[in-house]
Amino acid sequence: MDTVIQTADLHKNFGQVKALDGLDLEVHSGEIHGFLGPNGAGKSTTLRILLGLARASSGAATVLGRNPWTDAVELHRRVSSVPGDVNIWPNLTGGETIDLLSRLRGSTLDRDYKQRKQRLSEIFDFDPSKKGRAYSKGNRQKVALIAALVTDAELYLLDEPTSGLDPLMEAVFTREVRRLSRENGATVLLSSHILSEVEQLADRVSIIRSGKIVDGGTLDALRHLTRTEISFAQDSVDTRALTTLAQVHDLTVTDGRVKFGADSDRVHEVLPLLGNLGVKGLLVAPPSLEELFLRHYGDTVTPVAEAADDGEAHHRRHRAAARTGA
Repeated sequence: MDTVIQTADLHKNFGQVKALDGLDLEVHSGEIHGFLGPNGAGKSTTLRILLGLARASSGAATVLGRNPWTDAVELHRRVSSVPGDVNIWPNLTGGETIDLLSRLRGSTLDRDYKQRKQRLSEIFDFDPSKKGRAYSKGNRQKVALIAALVTDAELYLLDEPTSGLDPLMEAVFTREVRRLSRENGATVLLSSHILSEVEQLADRVSIIRSGKIVDGGTLDALRHLTRTEISFAQDSVDTRALTTLAQVHDLTVTDGRVKFGADSDRVHEVLPLLGNLGVKGLLVAPPSLEELFLRHYGDTVTPVAEAADDGEAHHRRHRAAARTGA
């Protein structure tokens, strides 16, 4: 399987703050890869390095077999992206902004391009004739999304792409990303802290914490590491037999219902016993990505991770001040 993105022991420091601390990430050709972590975990820093917008302090990173820092110009003709913070030119219309961003990526504004742009504007319910200063946060996000999706790219790097969108537009986004993967064979790295979004789309996920990958794999494989929640009405059922099973964990009786967790790969061993007990109102809830996520983030985001995000923001502000002479 071809590797489209690969990082090895990737580090990025902002002064004394570690934004990335030995990140090892691998994304395969044609897959939708979920990159999960809360704000401050290092997701945006990683994507900035992959786009050649920031230079790693140490370690290695390749995108489509090229170095993103030294080969940024070539890569930007093959890669499309949505940034974490969307800012657009206030005096350009949304349509003009989309065209400008597309031309910067090397796209030709031919008939096919215009048809794709019109279709995306319609399905995202977007008016491209308004000036940028008139757009809400959601409409600014649509500008970035349409500009990214209208481009015929090999790789899409999407940083919190549905930020500011309503649920209807989120559904449109989900359909479009699936279409890119299915029809065009494109590879997608989707950075997000929205678990349901990633669960709907991703073939594989990587969970980042404090600048390093702490878990990853296919959703099916990861679910085997979690537990299925089973519950049923108490109704005087003798549950002692269940408590002796090694597959059953944390059995409780609350509000007239028996609840417990069962090892997901051994649920089939538990269900026949429940049938023999004659339980009523049986509910089986498969493990979710949220459960896996909470295993790594059930406490709090570490101060180091939060500081890393603050460190990058401070670094950007310092560079901006230097350019303006402030």
